[in-house]
Amino acid sequence: MESAYFDDRVFDRKDFTVELPVKGEYEDCRFLNCNFSNTDLSGFRFSNCLFSGCNLSLAKLHKTAFSDTRFRDCKLIGLHFEDCNEFGLSFTFDNCTLNHSSFSGLKLKKNVFLNSQLKEADFSNCDLTESVFDRCDLTRTSFSNTNLEKADFRTAFNYSIDPEINKLRKAVFSYPGVLELLSRYNIIVKD
Repeated sequence: MESAYFDDRVFDRKDFTVELPVKGEYEDCRFLNCNFSNTDLSGFRFSNCLFSGCNLSLAKLHKTAFSDTRFRDCKLIGLHFEDCNEFGLSFTFDNCTLNHSSFSGLKLKKNVFLNSQLKEADFSNCDLTESVFDRCDLTRTSFSNTNLEKADFRTAFNYSIDPEINKLRKAVFSYPGVLELLSRYNIIVKD
């Protein structure tokens, strides 16, 4: 069966929970205010696409390919990005809600997270070298055996990162947030 191909198309206010999207490859497409919640996007390919104001919460991403894909103002709760096709995997998030999402084991070098909520997200065993967490809420987010070398946490907040089980060489933090790196030691820092 031949897969569908869509190029430079705009999908505006589509409810894909009612009318399922056509499985195929989407290149240079824009999805504006669409609802993909609980939708099976397994095997779909998105290249140089923009998702703006969309809800993709709990969508299935088995072997889904995202290449140079941008998510802006999206709700992406409970997604398992580790199920995606890792070949060419690259995306950015701007003002998104990614709570309870998992990126476990992925190579996300130089990935950008802007002004986003990543509460209780999982970055275990990830390579986040040179990634940026700009104005991101990382409450109860898991970093375990994660490569955070040269990552930028200067404006991130509510993070707890154990320096003994993560690689932090040349990672960038700001004061007073950097004190969270000491939280596991139960010490008191005073001015």
